[in-house]
Amino acid sequence: MEDRVKVKTVSNFIWRFAERTGAQMVSFVVSIILARLLAPEAYGTVALVTVFTTILQVFVDSGLGTALIQKKDADDLDFSSVFYFNFVVCLVLYAVMFVGAPYIAAFYENMELVPLIRVISLTLIISGVKNIQQAYVSKRLLFKRFFFATLGGTLFSAVCGIVLAYRGAGVWALVAQQLINATIDTLILWMTVKWRPRLMFSWTRLKDLLSYGWKLLASSFLDTVYNNIRSLIIGKAYSSADLAYYNKGQQLPNLVIVNINTSIDSVLLPIMASVQDQEGRVKKMTRRSIQTSSYIIWPMMIGLAACAEPLISLLLTDKWIPCVPYLRIYCLIFAFQPIHTANLNAIKAVGRSDIFLRLEIIKKIIGLASIILTMRYGVMAMALGLLVITPLNALINAFPNRKILNYSIKEQIKDLVPYILMAGAMGALVWPIQYLQISRILVIVAQIVAGIVVYVGCSVIFRVDVFYDLFGILTGFLRKGSKNGAAE
Repeated sequence: MEDRVKVKTVSNFIWRFAERTGAQMVSFVVSIILARLLAPEAYGTVALVTVFTTILQVFVDSGLGTALIQKKDADDLDFSSVFYFNFVVCLVLYAVMFVGAPYIAAFYENMELVPLIRVISLTLIISGVKNIQQAYVSKRLLFKRFFFATLGGTLFSAVCGIVLAYRGAGVWALVAQQLINATIDTLILWMTVKWRPRLMFSWTRLKDLLSYGWKLLASSFLDTVYNNIRSLIIGKAYSSADLAYYNKGQQLPNLVIVNINTSIDSVLLPIMASVQDQEGRVKKMTRRSIQTSSYIIWPMMIGLAACAEPLISLLLTDKWIPCVPYLRIYCLIFAFQPIHTANLNAIKAVGRSDIFLRLEIIKKIIGLASIILTMRYGVMAMALGLLVITPLNALINAFPNRKILNYSIKEQIKDLVPYILMAGAMGALVWPIQYLQISRILVIVAQIVAGIVVYVGCSVIFRVDVFYDLFGILTGFLRKGSKNGAAE
């Protein structure tokens, strides 16, 4: 039984990782092209608009998607009830953005934002159509479906965005890319997933799901507002270029985190929920998740920070060099993501959304204090303030699982420290390479090769279990793929 769960987890992780990696790589290439074609101010303008749509996007889910995944016996009545409820909520949210667009534009003292807001807010309605399909796919571990939907939407929207940028569409190229991506993604998902809403609705079922989901909604709302409030303040108090550099600094490290952490997050929750009554197995999954994702993410984040300046100069040109300090800060912030993801998934899987909400309230109080103390000193001070409180937030997320899973903070730190030390040693050796008097391409290649050699070498020397486990899984998956290919 345990072997089947492991195989299912690994298989779905690989599909989810392939989907995220493929989509993000395409998006990354497109962002490079668009960053070369468009001025930083265009990115800053779109960032101003998406602050509000990102916050309202939280209500599209209402925590009900996660509630459907967590509920063991969720059936068509549950899914259909949530689908209709979500769709009505999305229509209301779009109406709010349509009516509120002039007021948002007035807040930023830029009335040209009105049509941008009204068009880009259409993604809220599209999300309402797609959301429950996504929950259905996650619930039944059909992550192969995500691969085709996401990649199809990303590729088609990429072509459209680049063509529009070349034709001088400016900021509208970025808006069109987002809207087309969401539309194509949704269409493909509906064509490949068999589930359809039925003509049935139950307030009783919906209220049961809301009793669990509203706490996750509140938690997500707090988190989303908190994560975007810095952009809101920067866009209002500073320039759109400052906001563009700040957001671009998040983009590269976030690219890595989205690929790996989203894959783990989306697969881990339904797997944990299926064994939520077995404390020992949930603890084992949580611990392995922290170890495996930390082993992968820490060297990537430290390595990216070490080669940030030559990489940005090569890919985006020197006009984006001001984003480098923010990129390095966010590499360190995102490196702690594995401990957040694993602990919070365990808490959600066992049905303790009340604890989840309390944790978010505590963290956001600390975070708002950080913003208030740093906002007057500039954008860099705000970023550094977030970096300072990140380790504290990780400890807060880990704290409840001392009792829930008998997984102490000391154990978690012990599981994390070896990978931090190895990644730190790798970064210290890679960093000086950027000062060699050779081309930027050769510098980056040398840094990447040196980083891989040092980190893998440390893994072999110190006989790191995770390295051998991942190597075994990868070779086994490739061997299976080659056998299937030969059979065909």
